[in-house]
Amino acid sequence: MEMKRTILSCSFALVAMLTHAQLTLETCQHLAQTNYPLVRQYGLIEKAREYNLANAGKGYLPQFSVSGKVTYQSDVTKLPVEIPGVDIKSMPKDQYQVMLEVSQNIWDGGDIHSKKQLMRTTSDIDREKQDVDMYALNDRVNQVYFGILLLDEQVRQNQLLQEDLERTHKQVSDYMANGIANQSDLDAVSVEILNTRQKRIELESSRQAYLSMLSIFIGKEIGIGTTLQKPADILESASLVNNRPELRWFDAQGSQLNVQESALKTRLRPRFGLFVQGAYGNPGLNMLKDDFSAYYVAGVRMSWNFGSLYTLRNDRKLIDNNRRLLETNRDVFLFNTHLQSTQQNSAILSMRRQMADDDEIIRLRVNIRKAAEAKVANGTLTVTDMLREITSENLARQTKAVHEVQLLMNIWNLKYILNK
Repeated sequence: MEMKRTILSCSFALVAMLTHAQLTLETCQHLAQTNYPLVRQYGLIEKAREYNLANAGKGYLPQFSVSGKVTYQSDVTKLPVEIPGVDIKSMPKDQYQVMLEVSQNIWDGGDIHSKKQLMRTTSDIDREKQDVDMYALNDRVNQVYFGILLLDEQVRQNQLLQEDLERTHKQVSDYMANGIANQSDLDAVSVEILNTRQKRIELESSRQAYLSMLSIFIGKEIGIGTTLQKPADILESASLVNNRPELRWFDAQGSQLNVQESALKTRLRPRFGLFVQGAYGNPGLNMLKDDFSAYYVAGVRMSWNFGSLYTLRNDRKLIDNNRRLLETNRDVFLFNTHLQSTQQNSAILSMRRQMADDDEIIRLRVNIRKAAEAKVANGTLTVTDMLREITSENLARQTKAVHEVQLLMNIWNLKYILNK
C-alpha cells in the first residue's frame, strides 16, 4: 500500500518532468510503476480483503434455517396399560413437521477472530508479493535506460571519429597535391568515413529501438531528441543494508504461520449459542395428540468437538516444518543477494581503478596520433598507419565512455540488489 501511494503521488510531477525533453532514471522508474498493468492488482487485493473480512464478520449475525420432514414409522410409543372406559390415542405413525430455527452465536472459541486474522495475513502476503513483482520492474527499466546511455556515448564518439576522419581526408587531399600521398591513400580514408557512417546508422537504429522499449515501459512517447540524464555515481555506505521487498514478503508469510498455529487452539474450545425453534406439525409437543399444532422451543446450546485432537500434533509439526522451509528460503535469498552485492562492489572498485588510467591513455593516444600525422606529412609514414592510430585514439575514448556508463550501471545494480 505504501508503494502504491508513493507511485500515485509522484505521477503528476513525473509527467511534468517528461515534457522538458530530459529524463532521469528515477522518473522512468516511477512512470513505469504507474503504467505497468500489474499495478491494478493493488486495488483488487484491497477489495478482496474487504469482502473476505466482511463475510467473516457476518458469522456474528443471527443464523436462520428452515427444515421440513415427512416420516412414516412401523411402530410408535404406547401406554403399557389400558384404562376401562378411557380411549387413549397413541401418536400417529405418519408424522409431519416444518421448522424455522434462529440461532445466535455467543462464543465460538475465537474461530471468527482467527479467520479474520488469517484473511488479513493472506492479504498482506498478496500485497507484499505484489511489491516484489513491481520492484522487479525497476531492473528491466535500468537495463534499457543504461543501454540508451551506452549508445549515446557510442554515437558521440562516432561523431568525433567522423570529424577526425573528415579532417584527415582534407589533409590527405592536400598531401596528394604536394605529391606526398596518392589516390589509394585518399580512398582508404574514404572507406573509413563510410564505415563510420554505417556504424552511426546502426547505433541510431539501436537507440531508437531502446527508446521505443522505454516508451512502452513508461507509457509515454519519447522523441529521438530526448536526452537521458546520467545518474549520480555516489554510493552511500548505508547501501550495504538489505532493504528488498522480498524480506517483507517473508515476514508476512511468517506472520501467517503464527496465526495458523494460534488457530489450532480454537478448534479445541467449546461453542456456545442461543437458539429458538418454531415449528408446525403432527404431532406437536404433545406426542399423544394426533393433530397439527404449532409450538416453539428455546434454549442454550453447547457443542464441543474433540476430533481435532487426532491431528493436532501433526498439524503443529506441519506448521513448524513450513516455518523452517520459509527460513531456509529467506536464508537462500539473503545469501544470493549478499553474493550479488559483493560481486557488484568488486566490479565498482575495479571500474574505478580502470578509469583512473583512461585519461592518461587518451592523452598518450592523442600524442601518438599527432606524431603519426607529422610523419605522414614528412613522408616517413603511410596513411594506413596513421588511420590505425586515429582508430586507436577513438577506441581509447570509447573505452573511457563505456567505463563511465558501466560504473553507473554497476552502482545502480547494487542499489537495486539492496533496494537503495
